[in-house]
Amino acid sequence: MMNEQEYLAHYNRQEYLSPLLSVDAVLFTYHDETLKVLIVERANHPDNGMWGFPGGFINEEQDNTLEDAILRKLKEKTGVIPPYIEQLCTVGNNLRDKRGWSVTVCYTALITHQACEHHIDTVDSVKWVSIDEIEKMPLAFDHADLYLQARDRLKQKSLYSIVPGFALPEIFTLTELQHVHEVLIGKTLQKKSFRRRLEQADLLIDTGEKRQERGRPANLYRLKPESADYRFIRNLEF
Repeated sequence: MMNEQEYLAHYNRQEYLSPLLSVDAVLFTYHDETLKVLIVERANHPDNGMWGFPGGFINEEQDNTLEDAILRKLKEKTGVIPPYIEQLCTVGNNLRDKRGWSVTVCYTALITHQACEHHIDTVDSVKWVSIDEIEKMPLAFDHADLYLQARDRLKQKSLYSIVPGFALPEIFTLTELQHVHEVLIGKTLQKKSFRRRLEQADLLIDTGEKRQERGRPANLYRLKPESADYRFIRNLEF
């Protein structure tokens, strides 16, 4: 009767079939008063020439965790490193990849457009597209389904958190913050109740600076570090 150490020493992973294991990321930004998604053009088969989300296979020698894998693939393919990233879902079946049984762990995040604008503009195979555009595009693999899940997750988070603010530049107006919430939720919010909600939660820092907005000077704010983890007691009301 062998002990566990002996068992592991003789264990051969190659005796068992394993599914293809990859990571993907659905990254959103807010630019030109609309929500945009980062996509890359595939340079290899399958689905060569089609657009999809950045990602790739896990590398056992380089990646200690799933988060290591997705951040590595994002850096390799887009040059973009988001300030935070969260796991969205895991999908696995024998249909999503023509190469065989496949599992992907999908992540999602919001990132400011300014944080990656220069690099994205210099890479032909990477671009931001509006949510209106991507919903009409044929995407590689099952990335259309991944997009819908990520879009719904963002919508839900917009109802009870201030996470949409992470898609804005570091300094922004309350009008911009309200509008990015409205874009994500798909509904118009009441200005007074939205601002009262922010004041009560005390999630913003008034920079003391102003910017002309529709003919009037508007105060400029930035997010407090702890705002990323804050959860409102009630969802937004319309």
